[in-house]
Amino acid sequence: MHILSIQSWVSYGHVGNASAVFPLQRLGAEVWAVNTVQFSNHTGYGDWTGDVYSGQSVRRLVDGIAARDAFTRCDAVLSGYVGGADIGDAILHAIGSVRRANPAATYCCDPVIGDVDTGVYVRPGIEDFLRDQALPAADIATPNRFEIERLTGLDCHTLHGARQAVLRLRSMLRMDGPACVLLTSLETDETPGDCIDMLTFEAGHFHLLRTPRLDLAINGAGDAVAALFLFHRLTTGSAVAALEAAGSSVYGLLRRTAEAGSREILTVAAQDEFVSPSRRFAALPC
Repeated sequence: MHILSIQSWVSYGHVGNASAVFPLQRLGAEVWAVNTVQFSNHTGYGDWTGDVYSGQSVRRLVDGIAARDAFTRCDAVLSGYVGGADIGDAILHAIGSVRRANPAATYCCDPVIGDVDTGVYVRPGIEDFLRDQALPAADIATPNRFEIERLTGLDCHTLHGARQAVLRLRSMLRMDGPACVLLTSLETDETPGDCIDMLTFEAGHFHLLRTPRLDLAINGAGDAVAALFLFHRLTTGSAVAALEAAGSSVYGLLRRTAEAGSREILTVAAQDEFVSPSRRFAALPC
């Protein structure tokens, strides 16, 4: 499997490509990583060093890979945090280049906007870009609850509301592919206080995965789960199987991180969780 991943990069810790690439490689995927920034650490620390790359720089890297005739073998494009409009344009350019070479390629859009504890942390205009341009080009979308509520305008405090939001987001995706949605970090009035849910929809069916809530606040888990879900959806052809595999792996990764008391997600130390999760969870129709 070959995946083009266009995301941010940090030298210390694991967010963006630094969270997504290694799990994919550990599972056997060949990943062509294109970094949109290179920072010393994630911005949650309050200070960092490094550089933000231009959309033109990203386009040049994509075109350089295309010149190797690599995109005929590209199975998927994965994108996450979009720093600015020029990066958004470069992502769309990459998707077009890949699909011209391989029309069967899948695009997975992780529509990063923010979270309930941080609010919106992307620049003005990025939400509109995701809603109006990125998602209509996508086959798979992996928002968290905060993001899907922003994108659809629908409240997800009930499971019924969450299903309606997923259906509305699914209607924004291109219909030529699986049109699959994974909703993460879901808490509804039916979610027990000591648990957290994930919800997926594909081909007319909803499935819910519930895992124990862990006492930690960590960056990069969403980047990892989007990558894992994409990989398992491509290998199994099933959103349900992808939900179970990705959810189980990320739970094991976060459990190991919580037990270690680490502020950074233990992507390398807990790498066996990607291949063989220590605890497997089953998704149920809902």
